[in-house]
Amino acid sequence: MKRTGTHLNPVDPAREKAKGECSAPGGDRIARIAREREELSARIQQFYGISKDAADAHIDAYANRAGDHGTN
Repeated sequence: MKRTGTHLNPVDPAREKAKGECSAPGGDRIARIAREREELSARIQQFYGISKDAADAHIDAYANRAGDHGTN
């Protein structure tokens, strides 16, 4: 139980964990996402034989389409 003011409130460990996982990404998570995006871009460049700009454009287009489905 967690004491807040003069009241005791039960703390749900699963809820506390979920709060941490759903919070805005910190610097480490953002850096990891950027590295993974660069790796994906390099793989697309190599596989399809296209430029970095073209690979990045494909990633952006896919991310925009995927984001559209998550907003409904």
